[in-house]
Amino acid sequence: MTTIENAATGGKVRVAIAGLGAIGKVIALELGKGGIPGFVLTAVAAKNTAKAAEFVGKFAHPVAVVGLGELGNHADVVVECAPAELLPQIAEPLLRAKKKLVVLSVGALLANDHLVQLARDSGGTIIVPTGALIGLDAVIAAAEGTIHSVRMVTRKPPGGLAGAPYLIEHNIDISDLKAPLKVFTGNAREAAKGFPANLNVVVALALAGIGPEKTVLEIWADPTVTRNVHRIEVDSDSAIMSMTIENIPSENPKTGKITARSVIALLRKMTASLRVGT
Repeated sequence: MTTIENAATGGKVRVAIAGLGAIGKVIALELGKGGIPGFVLTAVAAKNTAKAAEFVGKFAHPVAVVGLGELGNHADVVVECAPAELLPQIAEPLLRAKKKLVVLSVGALLANDHLVQLARDSGGTIIVPTGALIGLDAVIAAAEGTIHSVRMVTRKPPGGLAGAPYLIEHNIDISDLKAPLKVFTGNAREAAKGFPANLNVVVALALAGIGPEKTVLEIWADPTVTRNVHRIEVDSDSAIMSMTIENIPSENPKTGKITARSVIALLRKMTASLRVGT
């Protein structure tokens, strides 16, 4: 990526954030204190505009609080940390304006295939960070050859799965579990639909590897764990991989702390002289 320059910000890359929840706040704070050299936070969009204005009002430089559709007017790169159903509203004007969009609601990309085509046609860019996943670089490399199978098993504390549409639709009660309960077996596309706030990781894995239909997933509601645990097994012609990550939840139990840090690392890499990883 070439460095994006803007005279009004001293040549720094302008970043806007859509959503100021557990992830968006961490990224905003890092940008707000100048923690990512070459980048500056210029705008945010949030459901509660008054709280958002109070939050960014503490930063040393002005940050605009705007509507979702206006973010592209204030930034070169927009980080999406919003509810999945808002992705088209955020993405479409940005991509038409040839902006870069970092997407965390990765599962929503499967329900909005037109966004990828829009990016191709317009010259915009969709970037999916590693997020709470492990070994994504290795899977991307393996996909240059032949991947035979990808399987993922996720275990989350019941609170991290509460309210998922799949559980409601199938009348699965996880409110008072005493032992682990397998609540889902299927592919990544089905998981993205049934657990839109929980399983963006498996969609990222699927996009990196053999696609959402062939990527198999088990989900367990597990009262014996305090972390979000993902075990990934990949069989390919270049490597056989078995990987496990235990993510410490953020203030939002559906999201791990490492997700926000993954975005921060991605931004650093965009303009770095030395870039490590595929």
